[in-house]
Amino acid sequence: MKQLVVLDVVGMTPGLLQHMPNLAALADRGWRAELGTVLPAVTCSAQSTFLTGLMPAQHGIVGNGWYFRELGEVHLWRQHNKLVAGEKLWETARAAKPSYTAANLCWWYAMGATTDLTVTPRPVYHADGRKSPDCYTRPPALHDELTDRFGDFPLFHYWGPTASIDSTRWIASAARHVLTRHAPDLLLVYLPHLDYDLQRCGPESPQAVRAARAVDAEVAPLLRDAREAGAAVVALSEYGIAPVHRPVDVNRALRAEGFLEVYCQAGMEYLDPWTSRAFAVADHQVAHVYVADEADLERVRSLVCSLPGVDEVLDRASQQRYGLDHPRAGELVAVADPDSWFTYYYWTDEARRPDFARGVEIHRKPGYDPAELFFDPADRWAKARALCGLARKKLGLRYAMDVVPTDASWVRGSHGRLPDSAADGPVLLCSEPEIPAHVERSGRVSATEVAKLLLRLQGFEG
Repeated sequence: MKQLVVLDVVGMTPGLLQHMPNLAALADRGWRAELGTVLPAVTCSAQSTFLTGLMPAQHGIVGNGWYFRELGEVHLWRQHNKLVAGEKLWETARAAKPSYTAANLCWWYAMGATTDLTVTPRPVYHADGRKSPDCYTRPPALHDELTDRFGDFPLFHYWGPTASIDSTRWIASAARHVLTRHAPDLLLVYLPHLDYDLQRCGPESPQAVRAARAVDAEVAPLLRDAREAGAAVVALSEYGIAPVHRPVDVNRALRAEGFLEVYCQAGMEYLDPWTSRAFAVADHQVAHVYVADEADLERVRSLVCSLPGVDEVLDRASQQRYGLDHPRAGELVAVADPDSWFTYYYWTDEARRPDFARGVEIHRKPGYDPAELFFDPADRWAKARALCGLARKKLGLRYAMDVVPTDASWVRGSHGRLPDSAADGPVLLCSEPEIPAHVERSGRVSATEVAKLLLRLQGFEG
C-alpha cells in the first residue's frame, strides 16, 4: 500500500497553476481534472464532503458556521469532529486494515477526530483575556516536537491583517517532519496562503500571482520528500476565488423592514437572534437566512431577492437540488451574484457598532468578515495601534486590536457560489499515472468522489 499525501491548496485554480510549476508537475507525471465543489463552496463544507463522500445535506456542514437553534446562538469555525456526520475515509480504510494510520495537519474539524496524529490551530486563552498563538496536537508530545523545531504556531499569520506565507511555511515544514519521522499511511495537509491576497486584492492582481509562486516554493520540499518516500500525492482545492466589488448588507435590509432585532449594552448593538423574525448568517457569497415564522417566509424571500447583488434565494425545496437541505441550513439560502458577496453587518450607526467589529474576532462575529484581512486603510494610525497592542501583550497587559475596517468595499475577492466556469473553479492534481476511466472520459471529479478516489489510490475499494 502506497503512502498518500493530500494537499489542500486552498484557492488553486487552472489559471493560477501556470505560476506554480512544482504543483503543476504532479499532473505532468500523472493527471489533472476539474474538481466539482459543493454549495456553499467554502472550507468546512467542501472538506467535509471530500472526507466523507457525502453532500452537506448528509454530513451536516452547511457552511463555515450556522445558527445553532438549540443554543440560540450563531457560531462559526467550531472545531469538534462530531459535528460532521458520516464515516471519514481513514475510518473506511482502517476497517479494512486495522493498522492504517492517518495524520491531519490543519484540515478543519480536527479536534476529537479519529486520526492518529492531529495538528490544528488553537490559541491559548489566558484568564486575563489575552490570546497567545499556539496549536492543539495529538498525541500531546507532538506539540513540543514541532514547536521546538519550528517555533510556535504562527496564529497571527494564519488569519488577520498580518496573515502571510509564514503560516503555510510552518504547516509545510511540520508536514515534512510528520511524513519522514512518523510515516502515516495518509497525510492531510492544509495550505492556506492563497486565501489572503486573493481576497484582499482579487484573483487577477499581481499580488495573487506572487502568492501562487510563494505557495509553490514552500511546498516544493514536501513534494520532494513525498516522491523520495514513494508516496502518491493528490493536490486539490476547495474553490476558486472570484473578483468582487459589491458587498450586500443583507442584515441591514432585514433590519430596515423590521425583521431583525438588536439589543444594546454599553452603547453597543448586538444581534438578537432570539427575538429576530429573520436574520442572515453571512458566509462569503452565501448567506443562510433564518426565518422564525413560516408566515414571514415569502416576504423575507421577496425582500432578499430584491437586493442588488443577489442571484437567487433557495427555499427548502430548491436547496434539495444542491444537496443543502439540512436542518442546520437557513429556511432560505441566498446566493450572491458572481461579483458580489454578503457582509454580516447589522448596525446602522457606526457609533453603536459592537467593539468586536474592528477586531479579528472570528468566534464573536455572527458571520464571516473578510475585512479582518486588512489594517484599516482609512485609519492612518491602525498599524501603530496594533504595535502598541503587541507591546501591551508582551508586558502581560490586556489589549484590544481595533484595527480592521468596517468598510466592506476594500474586499476584492470572494467565493462560495458554484463556479461559473471550470477555469475559475477548483482543480485536482494526481501524481499517479493511472487515471480512472470515468475521469478520463469527463475530465472531472465531483467532490463526493474524492474520498473514494483517495481510497482507491491506496488499494481500497471504498
